[in-house]
Amino acid sequence: MNVNVRVVTISATFGAGGGTVGPAVAERLGLPFVDRAIPETVAGEIGCTLEEALAHDGRAERGIGRILAGAARLPNVALGGMEVYLPDRAVVPPEEFVARTEQLITRTADGEGGVLLGRAAAVVLADRADVLHVRLDGPRERRLALAAAETPGPGDRSGTPGRDVERMLDDNDRARTAYVKHFYGADPADPRLYHLVIDTTRLPAPAAADLVVTAARAC
Repeated sequence: MNVNVRVVTISATFGAGGGTVGPAVAERLGLPFVDRAIPETVAGEIGCTLEEALAHDGRAERGIGRILAGAARLPNVALGGMEVYLPDRAVVPPEEFVARTEQLITRTADGEGGVLLGRAAAVVLADRADVLHVRLDGPRERRLALAAAETPGPGDRSGTPGRDVERMLDDNDRARTAYVKHFYGADPADPRLYHLVIDTTRLPAPAAADLVVTAARAC
């Protein structure tokens, strides 16, 4: 298969289907899908637990790792409902986590390539000609409806967005935006960062994947 780009970065808001479109694109292009593997690998490299790494992840529900700065003295800290154990040693600085994540993104691009979901990969790899940058988004209300249909609350038979789903969407959107703005001074919603922007609340995931694959093969 002749694929002209070896790396596809996907930036996706909550409810926009990044976790569905990304793997589909990777499979069709014959590339690895790099999502959870990034924090697992970074955690191993810097010697912290996966839970600590995910707390620094730009997609974490309650934001970026800066919130750990004032909690280093506590044995446990809640992050969006997730209890994270902090060992009796210095907490890994968020800047170090981000630097290691950038190194892994770059190594992936230099190596076999892949479809990278999130972690400001479009900004990290902005100057590379062999990368396609994609943004998946849509109006908040339609993303909320899609998220509610996928994760209905207890007793919710209608797919009507509940408070928990609405909170998850707002918290995730804020966290992902804060990660990119804080560490890179960029707005992840800026269309100039991407070659292709898709409203996945209008197009179903298979059609969105078709668009990305076609663009990757045409570049």
